[in-house]
Amino acid sequence: MVLGLLAVLLTGCERAGRPDGAPPRPVDPGWRSLTLPMPPGAPGRPLLRDATACAGRWYVVGGVADAAGATRPAVWSSVDGVTWSLPRLVPLSFYGRQQVLYAAACRAARLAALGTVSGGAHGNPRVGSWIEGADRVVREVPAPFERFGGPRAVSASRLVAGPHGWLIVGSRVDGAAVWASTDGAEFTLREGLPELAGDRRGRTAAYDGSAVGTGWLVVGAVLPAGGTALSPLAWTSSDGVAWRRAELPAPGGRGQAQRVVSVGGAVVAVGPVGDGFVAWRAAAEPVADGAAARWRRAGAFAAAGPGVAVVAGLTAVGSGLLAVTRTGAGHRLWYSDDLGGSWRPVTMPVAVADSGETAVAAAAQGERLLLMADDGRGPHVWWTSGPALGGGDGSRSLPNTWN
Repeated sequence: MVLGLLAVLLTGCERAGRPDGAPPRPVDPGWRSLTLPMPPGAPGRPLLRDATACAGRWYVVGGVADAAGATRPAVWSSVDGVTWSLPRLVPLSFYGRQQVLYAAACRAARLAALGTVSGGAHGNPRVGSWIEGADRVVREVPAPFERFGGPRAVSASRLVAGPHGWLIVGSRVDGAAVWASTDGAEFTLREGLPELAGDRRGRTAAYDGSAVGTGWLVVGAVLPAGGTALSPLAWTSSDGVAWRRAELPAPGGRGQAQRVVSVGGAVVAVGPVGDGFVAWRAAAEPVADGAAARWRRAGAFAAAGPGVAVVAGLTAVGSGLLAVTRTGAGHRLWYSDDLGGSWRPVTMPVAVADSGETAVAAAAQGERLLLMADDGRGPHVWWTSGPALGGGDGSRSLPNTWN
Protein backbone atom coordinates (compact mmCIF):
# COMPACT_ATOMS: atom_id res chain seq x y z
CA MET A 1 0.00 0.00 0.00
CA VAL A 2 1.25 3.52 -0.77
CA LEU A 3 0.08 6.94 0.28
CA GLY A 4 -0.71 9.66 -2.20
CA LEU A 5 2.04 12.28 -2.35
CA LEU A 6 1.71 15.25 -4.66
CA ALA A 7 4.19 17.75 -5.99
CA VAL A 8 2.90 21.25 -6.58
CA LEU A 9 4.17 24.09 -8.71
CA LEU A 10 2.47 27.27 -7.63
CA THR A 11 1.66 29.59 -10.50
CA GLY A 12 -0.33 32.65 -11.31
CA CYS A 13 0.23 34.42 -7.98
CA GLU A 14 -0.59 38.12 -7.79
CA ARG A 15 0.91 40.62 -5.41
CA ALA A 16 -1.08 42.27 -2.68
CA GLY A 17 -2.62 45.58 -3.54
CA ARG A 18 -4.21 45.05 -6.97
CA PRO A 19 -4.88 48.26 -8.93
CA ASP A 20 -8.66 47.85 -8.55
CA GLY A 21 -8.33 47.72 -4.76
CA ALA A 22 -9.76 44.20 -4.56
CA PRO A 23 -8.19 41.66 -2.21
CA PRO A 24 -5.34 39.68 -3.78
CA ARG A 25 -6.42 36.45 -5.41
CA PRO A 26 -5.02 33.29 -3.81
CA VAL A 27 -2.08 31.48 -5.32
CA ASP A 28 -3.56 28.74 -7.53
CA PRO A 29 -1.46 25.53 -7.46
CA GLY A 30 -1.20 22.71 -9.99
CA TRP A 31 -0.44 19.16 -8.93
CA ARG A 32 1.84 16.22 -9.78
CA SER A 33 1.51 12.91 -7.98
CA LEU A 34 4.24 11.06 -6.05
CA THR A 35 4.06 8.25 -3.47
CA LEU A 36 4.97 7.54 0.16
CA PRO A 37 5.40 4.01 1.51
CA MET A 38 3.03 2.59 4.08
CA PRO A 39 4.73 1.97 7.45
CA PRO A 40 5.24 -1.69 8.37
CA GLY A 41 3.02 -3.46 10.85
CA ALA A 42 -0.72 -3.89 11.18
CA PRO A 43 -2.85 -2.13 8.55
CA GLY A 44 -4.18 1.26 9.55
CA ARG A 45 -4.56 4.92 8.68
CA PRO A 46 -1.32 6.93 8.58
CA LEU A 47 -1.37 10.06 10.74
CA LEU A 48 0.77 13.04 9.67
CA ARG A 49 1.55 15.63 12.34
CA ASP A 50 4.73 17.61 11.55
CA ALA A 51 7.51 18.11 9.01
CA THR A 52 11.09 19.36 9.15
CA ALA A 53 14.13 19.59 6.90
CA CYS A 54 17.85 20.33 7.08
CA ALA A 55 21.16 19.53 5.38
CA GLY A 56 19.47 18.04 2.32
CA ARG A 57 17.15 15.70 4.24
CA TRP A 58 13.37 15.89 4.63
CA TYR A 59 11.22 14.33 7.34
CA VAL A 60 7.52 13.83 8.01
CA VAL A 61 6.51 12.46 11.41
CA GLY A 62 3.31 11.08 12.86
CA GLY A 63 2.00 7.58 13.37
CA VAL A 64 -0.46 4.91 12.32
CA ALA A 65 -3.91 4.23 13.82
CA ASP A 66 -5.37 0.76 13.33
CA ALA A 67 -9.04 -0.17 13.04
CA ALA A 68 -9.34 -0.54 16.81
CA GLY A 69 -7.87 2.93 17.42
CA ALA A 70 -4.49 1.72 18.67
CA THR A 71 -1.59 3.89 17.52
CA ARG A 72 2.13 3.51 16.87
CA PRO A 73 4.83 6.02 15.81
CA ALA A 74 5.99 6.52 12.22
CA VAL A 75 8.66 8.53 10.38
CA TRP A 76 9.17 9.13 6.65
CA SER A 77 12.54 10.36 5.35
CA SER A 78 13.83 11.54 1.96
CA VAL A 79 17.01 12.97 0.47
CA ASP A 80 15.27 14.39 -2.61
CA GLY A 81 11.56 14.65 -1.77
CA VAL A 82 10.74 12.08 -4.45
CA THR A 83 11.97 8.78 -3.06
CA TRP A 84 10.90 8.24 0.55
CA SER A 85 12.07 5.64 3.04
CA LEU A 86 10.86 4.44 6.42
CA PRO A 87 13.60 4.65 9.07
CA ARG A 88 13.50 1.85 11.61
CA LEU A 89 11.95 2.95 14.90
CA VAL A 90 12.97 1.47 18.24
CA PRO A 91 10.49 2.24 21.05
CA LEU A 92 11.74 1.37 24.51
CA SER A 93 8.70 1.83 26.73
CA PHE A 94 5.07 0.75 26.94
CA TYR A 95 3.89 4.24 26.01
CA GLY A 96 6.62 4.76 23.42
CA ARG A 97 5.20 1.89 21.37
CA GLN A 98 1.87 3.76 21.23
CA GLN A 99 3.01 7.34 20.73
CA VAL A 100 2.21 9.53 17.74
CA LEU A 101 5.10 11.87 16.92
CA TYR A 102 3.75 15.44 16.91
CA ALA A 103 6.77 17.77 16.81
CA ALA A 104 10.03 17.45 14.89
CA ALA A 105 13.28 19.33 14.36
CA CYS A 106 16.38 18.60 12.32
CA ARG A 107 20.06 19.47 12.79
CA ALA A 108 23.04 18.23 10.74
CA ALA A 109 20.77 15.79 8.84
CA ARG A 110 19.64 14.26 12.13
CA LEU A 111 16.02 14.09 13.30
CA ALA A 112 14.69 14.64 16.81
CA ALA A 113 11.00 14.36 17.64
CA LEU A 114 8.45 14.46 20.44
CA GLY A 115 5.73 11.85 20.78
CA THR A 116 2.61 11.58 22.91
CA VAL A 117 -0.21 9.23 23.81
CA SER A 118 -2.84 9.43 26.52
CA GLY A 119 -2.36 6.94 29.34
CA GLY A 120 -2.44 6.18 33.02
CA ALA A 121 -5.37 6.25 35.41
CA HIS A 122 -6.31 9.81 34.45
CA GLY A 123 -5.56 9.61 30.72
CA ASN A 124 -2.90 12.31 30.88
CA PRO A 125 -0.48 12.84 27.96
CA ARG A 126 2.58 10.59 28.14
CA VAL A 127 5.24 12.60 26.30
CA GLY A 128 8.60 11.24 25.20
CA SER A 129 11.49 12.24 22.96
CA TRP A 130 13.09 10.40 20.03
CA ILE A 131 16.46 10.84 18.29
CA GLU A 132 17.92 9.57 15.02
CA GLY A 133 21.33 7.94 15.29
CA ALA A 134 24.22 7.81 12.84
CA ASP A 135 22.80 4.47 11.66
CA ARG A 136 19.53 6.25 10.67
CA VAL A 137 17.59 4.34 13.33
CA VAL A 138 15.14 6.53 15.29
CA ARG A 139 15.12 5.51 18.95
CA GLU A 140 12.99 6.50 21.89
CA VAL A 141 15.08 8.16 24.60
CA PRO A 142 14.57 6.76 28.12
CA ALA A 143 13.50 9.52 30.52
CA PRO A 144 12.07 9.82 34.02
CA PHE A 145 8.32 10.41 34.04
CA GLU A 146 8.54 13.90 35.53
CA ARG A 147 10.86 15.22 32.82
CA PHE A 148 7.78 15.93 30.71
CA GLY A 149 4.94 14.76 32.97
CA GLY A 150 4.00 14.73 36.62
CA PRO A 151 1.97 17.15 38.74
CA ARG A 152 3.80 20.22 37.36
CA ALA A 153 3.32 19.35 33.70
CA VAL A 154 1.34 21.58 31.33
CA SER A 155 2.77 21.26 27.80
CA ALA A 156 5.83 20.46 25.72
CA SER A 157 4.72 22.30 22.60
CA ARG A 158 7.52 22.66 20.07
CA LEU A 159 11.01 21.33 19.35
CA VAL A 160 13.63 23.52 17.64
CA ALA A 161 17.25 22.98 16.66
CA GLY A 162 20.19 25.36 16.38
CA PRO A 163 23.93 25.35 15.73
CA HIS A 164 24.74 24.39 19.31
CA GLY A 165 21.88 22.16 20.35
CA TRP A 166 18.15 21.64 20.73
CA LEU A 167 15.38 23.33 22.68
CA ILE A 168 11.90 22.15 23.64
CA VAL A 169 9.48 25.01 24.30
CA GLY A 170 6.47 24.64 26.58
CA SER A 171 4.98 25.43 29.97
CA ARG A 172 4.86 24.16 33.54
CA VAL A 173 2.47 25.11 36.32
CA ASP A 174 4.42 28.29 37.09
CA GLY A 175 4.59 29.44 33.47
CA ALA A 176 6.84 29.25 30.43
CA ALA A 177 9.66 26.68 30.51
CA VAL A 178 12.25 25.11 28.24
CA TRP A 179 14.13 21.84 27.99
CA ALA A 180 17.69 22.14 26.62
CA SER A 181 19.98 19.53 25.07
CA THR A 182 23.33 19.51 23.32
CA ASP A 183 22.79 16.14 21.62
CA GLY A 184 19.01 15.94 21.09
CA ALA A 185 18.78 12.96 23.44
CA GLU A 186 19.27 14.09 27.04
CA PHE A 187 17.12 17.13 27.81
CA THR A 188 17.43 19.24 30.95
CA LEU A 189 14.21 20.82 32.21
CA ARG A 190 14.55 24.51 33.07
CA GLU A 191 11.46 25.80 34.84
CA GLY A 192 10.82 28.63 37.25
CA LEU A 193 13.46 30.81 35.58
CA PRO A 194 13.34 34.56 36.27
CA GLU A 195 11.66 36.56 33.47
CA LEU A 196 10.69 33.39 31.59
CA ALA A 197 8.34 31.90 34.18
CA GLY A 198 5.34 33.66 35.65
CA ASP A 199 5.73 36.12 38.50
CA ARG A 200 3.72 38.89 40.17
CA ARG A 201 3.13 40.43 36.73
CA GLY A 202 1.19 37.38 35.55
CA ARG A 203 1.40 33.79 34.37
CA THR A 204 3.36 33.13 31.18
CA ALA A 205 3.10 30.48 28.47
CA ALA A 206 5.60 29.63 25.71
CA TYR A 207 4.45 28.36 22.31
CA ASP A 208 7.41 28.32 19.90
CA GLY A 209 11.09 29.11 19.55
CA SER A 210 13.89 29.68 17.08
CA ALA A 211 17.66 29.50 17.13
CA VAL A 212 19.20 32.91 16.44
CA GLY A 213 22.98 33.04 16.25
CA THR A 214 24.29 31.04 19.19
CA GLY A 215 21.24 31.84 21.32
CA TRP A 216 17.51 31.24 21.48
CA LEU A 217 14.32 33.21 20.91
CA VAL A 218 11.02 32.05 22.44
CA VAL A 219 7.56 33.54 21.91
CA GLY A 220 4.33 33.22 23.86
CA ALA A 221 2.03 35.26 26.06
CA VAL A 222 1.27 36.37 29.59
CA LEU A 223 -2.03 36.53 31.43
CA PRO A 224 -1.53 39.67 33.53
CA ALA A 225 -2.36 39.44 37.22
CA GLY A 226 -6.03 40.30 37.56
CA GLY A 227 -6.44 40.35 33.78
CA THR A 228 -8.78 38.42 31.51
CA ALA A 229 -6.89 38.52 28.19
CA LEU A 230 -3.43 37.34 27.12
CA SER A 231 -0.69 39.74 25.99
CA PRO A 232 2.08 38.77 23.50
CA LEU A 233 5.63 38.28 24.78
CA ALA A 234 9.04 37.25 23.47
CA TRP A 235 12.13 36.09 25.35
CA THR A 236 15.79 35.93 24.32
CA SER A 237 18.70 34.02 25.84
CA SER A 238 22.31 33.38 24.93
CA ASP A 239 22.52 30.18 27.00
CA GLY A 240 18.96 28.94 27.64
CA VAL A 241 19.27 29.79 31.35
CA ALA A 242 19.23 33.60 31.65
CA TRP A 243 16.30 35.15 29.77
CA ARG A 244 15.24 38.68 28.82
CA ARG A 245 11.56 39.49 28.35
CA ALA A 246 10.09 41.86 25.76
CA GLU A 247 6.49 42.95 25.24
CA LEU A 248 5.15 42.94 21.68
CA PRO A 249 2.94 45.87 20.63
CA ALA A 250 -0.75 44.97 20.31
CA PRO A 251 -4.00 46.97 20.53
CA GLY A 252 -4.99 47.15 24.17
CA GLY A 253 -2.04 44.87 24.94
CA ARG A 254 -4.07 41.83 23.89
CA GLY A 255 -2.88 38.96 21.73
CA GLN A 256 -0.48 36.03 21.53
CA ALA A 257 2.77 35.38 19.66
CA GLN A 258 2.35 31.74 18.62
CA ARG A 259 5.01 31.11 15.96
CA VAL A 260 8.41 32.63 15.18
CA VAL A 261 11.10 32.19 12.54
CA SER A 262 14.39 33.80 11.52
CA VAL A 263 14.54 35.07 7.93
CA GLY A 264 16.38 37.73 5.94
CA GLY A 265 18.34 39.19 8.85
CA ALA A 266 15.20 39.54 10.94
CA VAL A 267 13.03 37.53 13.29
CA VAL A 268 9.30 37.49 12.56
CA ALA A 269 6.57 36.33 14.94
CA VAL A 270 2.90 35.81 14.08
CA GLY A 271 -0.11 35.38 16.33
CA PRO A 272 -3.81 36.11 16.80
CA VAL A 273 -4.82 39.63 17.81
CA GLY A 274 -8.47 40.67 17.92
CA ASP A 275 -10.37 39.17 14.99
CA GLY A 276 -7.28 38.56 12.84
CA PHE A 277 -3.56 37.86 12.84
CA VAL A 278 -0.60 40.19 13.37
CA ALA A 279 3.05 39.83 12.36
CA TRP A 280 5.81 41.42 14.46
CA ARG A 281 9.40 41.98 13.33
CA ALA A 282 12.71 42.63 15.07
CA ALA A 283 16.35 42.74 14.04
CA ALA A 284 18.14 39.43 14.49
CA GLU A 285 21.52 40.81 15.58
CA PRO A 286 20.73 41.79 19.19
CA VAL A 287 18.62 38.67 19.62
CA ALA A 288 21.62 36.57 18.61
CA ASP A 289 23.53 38.05 21.56
CA GLY A 290 20.69 37.34 23.99
CA ALA A 291 19.65 40.99 24.22
CA ALA A 292 15.97 41.89 24.46
CA ALA A 293 14.59 42.47 20.98
CA ARG A 294 12.94 45.72 19.91
CA TRP A 295 9.76 44.59 18.24
CA ARG A 296 7.48 46.50 15.91
CA ARG A 297 4.23 45.56 14.25
CA ALA A 298 5.02 44.61 10.65
CA GLY A 299 1.62 43.77 9.18
CA ALA A 300 -1.68 41.97 9.63
CA PHE A 301 -4.20 39.77 7.84
CA ALA A 302 -7.77 38.73 8.57
CA ALA A 303 -8.85 35.43 10.08
CA ALA A 304 -10.76 33.48 7.44
CA GLY A 305 -13.68 32.31 9.54
CA PRO A 306 -15.25 32.31 13.01
CA GLY A 307 -14.03 30.58 16.14
CA VAL A 308 -10.68 30.57 17.92
CA ALA A 309 -7.85 31.81 15.68
CA VAL A 310 -4.54 29.92 15.91
CA VAL A 311 -1.23 30.13 14.05
CA ALA A 312 -0.29 26.49 13.54
CA GLY A 313 2.94 27.02 11.60
CA LEU A 314 5.41 29.58 10.26
CA THR A 315 8.14 28.61 7.79
CA ALA A 316 10.83 30.59 6.00
CA VAL A 317 10.79 29.79 2.26
CA GLY A 318 13.81 31.51 0.76
CA SER A 319 13.33 35.14 1.81
CA GLY A 320 9.56 34.70 2.18
CA LEU A 321 7.26 33.36 4.87
CA LEU A 322 4.47 30.79 4.78
CA ALA A 323 2.00 30.85 7.68
CA VAL A 324 -0.45 28.07 8.51
CA THR A 325 -3.52 29.27 10.40
CA ARG A 326 -6.69 27.65 11.61
CA THR A 327 -10.11 28.91 12.67
CA GLY A 328 -13.60 27.46 12.80
CA ALA A 329 -13.54 27.59 8.99
CA GLY A 330 -10.55 25.25 8.85
CA HIS A 331 -6.87 25.56 7.99
CA ARG A 332 -5.57 28.31 5.70
CA LEU A 333 -2.22 29.25 4.13
CA TRP A 334 -0.78 32.77 3.85
CA TYR A 335 2.40 34.02 2.17
CA SER A 336 4.49 37.15 2.76
CA ASP A 337 7.47 38.24 0.67
CA ASP A 338 8.31 41.35 2.72
CA LEU A 339 9.04 39.93 6.19
CA GLY A 340 5.45 39.99 7.37
CA GLY A 341 4.49 43.42 6.05
CA SER A 342 1.80 42.13 3.68
CA TRP A 343 0.14 38.75 3.20
CA ARG A 344 -1.74 36.98 0.43
CA PRO A 345 -3.77 33.77 0.69
CA VAL A 346 -2.45 30.54 -0.79
CA THR A 347 -5.00 27.98 -1.94
CA MET A 348 -5.15 24.85 0.19
CA PRO A 349 -4.97 21.78 -2.07
CA VAL A 350 -7.53 20.00 0.13
CA ALA A 351 -9.99 21.29 2.70
CA VAL A 352 -8.76 20.55 6.22
CA ALA A 353 -11.10 21.22 9.13
CA ASP A 354 -9.88 22.35 12.53
CA SER A 355 -10.23 19.35 14.83
CA GLY A 356 -8.13 17.17 17.06
CA GLU A 357 -7.77 14.63 14.25
CA THR A 358 -6.36 17.01 11.62
CA ALA A 359 -3.05 18.78 11.03
CA VAL A 360 -1.24 20.95 8.47
CA ALA A 361 2.51 21.65 8.58
CA ALA A 362 5.27 22.87 6.28
CA ALA A 363 9.05 22.59 6.00
CA ALA A 364 11.47 24.27 3.62
CA GLN A 365 15.07 24.33 2.47
CA GLY A 366 15.97 27.36 0.41
CA GLU A 367 13.20 27.87 -2.14
CA ARG A 368 11.88 24.31 -1.85
CA LEU A 369 8.75 23.84 0.24
CA LEU A 370 7.08 20.71 1.59
CA LEU A 371 3.45 20.96 2.73
CA MET A 372 1.73 18.09 4.55
CA ALA A 373 -1.87 17.73 5.64
CA ASP A 374 -3.96 15.18 7.49
CA ASP A 375 -7.65 15.92 6.91
CA GLY A 376 -8.87 13.16 9.23
CA ARG A 377 -9.55 10.83 6.33
CA GLY A 378 -6.07 10.33 4.94
CA PRO A 379 -2.60 11.86 4.63
CA HIS A 380 -1.54 14.29 1.89
CA VAL A 381 1.84 15.84 1.04
CA TRP A 382 2.79 18.35 -1.66
CA TRP A 383 5.86 20.08 -3.00
CA THR A 384 6.49 23.50 -4.47
CA SER A 385 9.75 24.60 -6.05
CA GLY A 386 11.24 27.89 -7.18
CA PRO A 387 9.97 31.40 -6.43
CA ALA A 388 6.39 30.53 -7.45
CA LEU A 389 4.93 31.40 -4.04
CA GLY A 390 5.97 35.03 -4.46
CA GLY A 391 4.79 35.33 -8.05
CA GLY A 392 5.98 38.02 -10.40
CA ASP A 393 9.68 38.44 -11.08
CA GLY A 394 10.83 38.39 -7.45
CA SER A 395 12.00 41.99 -7.70
CA ARG A 396 10.17 43.28 -4.62
CA SER A 397 12.76 44.64 -2.23
CA LEU A 398 12.94 43.81 1.46
CA PRO A 399 12.65 46.56 4.09
CA ASN A 400 15.84 48.51 4.72
CA THR A 401 15.47 48.18 8.49
CA TRP A 402 13.79 45.52 10.59
CA ASN A 403 12.95 47.49 13.74
